[in-house]
Amino acid sequence: MKFRVYLSGEIHTDWRNEIIAGANNNGLEIKFVSAVTEHDTSDAAGDCLGAEDNQFWRDHKSAKVNVIRTKTLIEKSDLVIIRFGDKYKQWNAAFDAGYCAALGKPYVTLHSEDIIHPLKEVDAAAMAWTTSTAQIVEILKYVIKA
Repeated sequence: MKFRVYLSGEIHTDWRNEIIAGANNNGLEIKFVSAVTEHDTSDAAGDCLGAEDNQFWRDHKSAKVNVIRTKTLIEKSDLVIIRFGDKYKQWNAAFDAGYCAALGKPYVTLHSEDIIHPLKEVDAAAMAWTTSTAQIVEILKYVIKA
C-alpha cells in the first residue's frame, strides 16, 4: 500500500513538484493528492448549482463543493503537508491545519521564518515545521524507509 500525502496551501510556487520529484528520486512509494490548484477552476466549483449575482453566494457554493474534495482527501491521507507562502494569506491552509488537528491527523508545516509568529498555534500542533522542500523529503524518507 502506498503512503498517501495531501499537499495543502499556496499555489503560486513550484513546491508541490519539488516534493514529488524528491520523493520519486528517492524511490518513495507515495501517492500525492492536493486541492485544486487553479484559481478559476476552484472559484467556479459551485457554478453547476446555478448562477449567482452576489459574489458571496458564488464563493459560498464553490467553497462547499471544494470542501467535499478537501475533506475527503485529508481524511484518507496518512500525512498532510501545509505550505504557507509569503505573497498571499492562505486562510484555507490554516483551516486545513485546524481540521487535521481536530482529526488527530499528522501534519507538517512549510514556511519561512518571517511568518513564525502569526503561525505559532498552527506550528504548535504540527509534527514538524520546515523551511524547505528538501526537509520535507527527508522527513518522508525517514517515515517510509526507517
